[in-house]
Amino acid sequence: MIPFHTLDVFTDRPFAGNPLAVVLEAGGLSPAQMQTIAREFNLSETIFVQPPANPAHTARVSIFFPTAEIAFAGHPTIGCAILLAEQAQEGDFSITITLEEEAGLVPVTVTRQAGRILAEFTAPVLPFAAGAVPDRALIAAALDLTPADLGPHAPGLFQGGPRFLYVPVRDLDMLAKARPMEPQWSRLMAAAGVDSAYLYTPAGDYRARMFSPTAGIPEDPATGSATAILAAQLLANGALADGTTVLHLQQGVEMGRPSDLRLTAEVADGALVAVRIAGTAVRIGEGRLRLP
Repeated sequence: MIPFHTLDVFTDRPFAGNPLAVVLEAGGLSPAQMQTIAREFNLSETIFVQPPANPAHTARVSIFFPTAEIAFAGHPTIGCAILLAEQAQEGDFSITITLEEEAGLVPVTVTRQAGRILAEFTAPVLPFAAGAVPDRALIAAALDLTPADLGPHAPGLFQGGPRFLYVPVRDLDMLAKARPMEPQWSRLMAAAGVDSAYLYTPAGDYRARMFSPTAGIPEDPATGSATAILAAQLLANGALADGTTVLHLQQGVEMGRPSDLRLTAEVADGALVAVRIAGTAVRIGEGRLRLP
């Protein structure tokens, strides 16, 4: 049997944010065993901690949806780094946890001051445009909205490891109303070549929702990778200027699991040069797993 922990990520209070399972001592597991365990937890993502390929790094990790392995994800990176840091350090600290992920090397700065812990990672891939955006009418119909409910930004398709369809909606009412509708949803995902749509609207800075039923995630309470890639969508729509911009985003409010994410985008000469995501996490439980 091997140990595991569960955490709620992108929140500082239990039973909010995005639940995560972290499986330790996973070096002997096959991908098929990891997939079986991820299906057993049935959370949006489960992360498996293994010995690093390079001993200078903290760990090699594998991240799984209930349905498939993925190259990179934000809330597993944040939650895993916080857990490993807390296991290694006592009291106040500031350390770097370096995770070897399929998408690349991900350094995570973890800081604890006066009992409050915060982790921030640098995205391993700078986001970039990823193809033609489907027709606005199809986008709206797939979300039970009308074309007039979209905007003021233009929808976009961007990638930075994973790929997301970005759908700006005009206000919080439209964000709350939106829901995937078949058969238009499946047509939209096929046309965009994705399995996820990230909706956002101005509120504070922004509030977001992320739907990915095709990947076994009807709605995600907090999506760190999509938040990182949002920087490219905002830049394409003139919402980021040269220099450093820090944005605070809420997600998961409509599903009763409010999450708080911090996006830092660095832009030089009209191009992204770095994207960082920060958040905290709360431990919920721990135990031991029998192996499939």
